[in-house]
Amino acid sequence: MGLFILRRLGLMILTALCLTFIVFWLTNLLPNLEKLAKTQGNARMSDEAVVSWLENRGYGQPTLIKYGEWLGVLPGYVIEGQDGTVRARCAPVGAEVDDTTPAFCGVLQGDWGQSTVFRNPVSEIIATRLGLTGKLMGFVLLLMIPGALIIGVLAGMREGSRLDRGLSTVSIMSTATPEYVSGVVLIAVFATPTFGMQFFKGTATSAMDNATFENFLLPVVTIALYGMGYIARMTRASMTEVMTAQYVRTARLKGVSFTNIVMKHALRNALIAPFTVIMLQVPWLLNGVVIVETLFNYKGFGWTLVQAASNNDIELLLGVSVVSVFVVLFTQLISDVGYVFLNPRIRIS
Repeated sequence: MGLFILRRLGLMILTALCLTFIVFWLTNLLPNLEKLAKTQGNARMSDEAVVSWLENRGYGQPTLIKYGEWLGVLPGYVIEGQDGTVRARCAPVGAEVDDTTPAFCGVLQGDWGQSTVFRNPVSEIIATRLGLTGKLMGFVLLLMIPGALIIGVLAGMREGSRLDRGLSTVSIMSTATPEYVSGVVLIAVFATPTFGMQFFKGTATSAMDNATFENFLLPVVTIALYGMGYIARMTRASMTEVMTAQYVRTARLKGVSFTNIVMKHALRNALIAPFTVIMLQVPWLLNGVVIVETLFNYKGFGWTLVQAASNNDIELLLGVSVVSVFVVLFTQLISDVGYVFLNPRIRIS
């Protein structure tokens, strides 16, 4: 098991380097850099002024060197301007560059850069917004996982029955309905006086400080409905397969009650496949809440991603990408390890 985890960790590091480099290369394309220069400098800057602005801030270096500096494995640039001023990557803007200025200042050293839109360190912004999205994800998982497992198990216990057909129809409908549709419908029905049922708030901004049943239920239900159907369908398929297994038939012939067959023999084996699906929902929740957070004006991680991309905030966009890549790879590692523990055949082999 230890060797298996080490191999997975090595593959994770290699994958993370490849993915972050691709994102870094795309965000540092010349059109994006020109837009950044005109946004931070002057919208009417000439081409020569744009080139000078970029050169004075290290953007004119080769992509691999810039990536190494951003990652923190190469020393930061030190550039002397025509007016005699010295600018260093590892020195704050306006600070004097001297012997105390660190040589390395990248992601590995905890320096994620400065947001050009929010004017705050990227690490602080991501930590705050990630905490808000984590709170939203926690409530979604509490609602989505038990509900999906119950629906899937009930549907798979008796394949082809009315209960199976009814629950399968509900699961398919919830999965086929995007969040921006279900969210708008829920707001129109329960958060506006249109239908005379203004029970909840159509915005979740106040939930950032104090989450209540009134201001937090609609975004939680909107996300949970979409993911619940997919998990329920996978659980139903796995449960149906287990219920036709030889050991279940043997238990029936021995006179074991149907309830004991389901609870003691079928349920544990039926949950192996849904476990992997549930773990894959975590990165989807982290990046898939973009629409819901924007719709309900909940300023979490997804909302930050939209702001960074729409405002060409390169440093913040890179920071968000690093966190997203790490969460995806880490949840996949947990999924692989958990699957090995849940399935004895894989563990023994």
